[in-house]
Amino acid sequence: MSDAFVLSLGIDALRVFLMVAGPLLSIGLLVGLLISILQATTQIQEQTLVFVPKLLAVGLTLLGFGSWMLQVLASFVLGLISAMGNVLR
Repeated sequence: MSDAFVLSLGIDALRVFLMVAGPLLSIGLLVGLLISILQATTQIQEQTLVFVPKLLAVGLTLLGFGSWMLQVLASFVLGLISAMGNVLR
């Protein structure tokens, strides 16, 4: 196992992580920002108001992108398993 292989594996793992977590995190951030702007304009300072819309938005995003996320993760794991045979020789 060479240094280049380990480096490329780490880069691929970070890329897959960002691809899978990116939509969920960005939707959560966007909904949180919109709710914060709404709270600032209406002067409603209820801390629990943010959680329900954010939870619903992330859940709907997970329903929408879930199959794609599973495909990305499955292809990464299959690539790891196939590369494991080459590394162990």
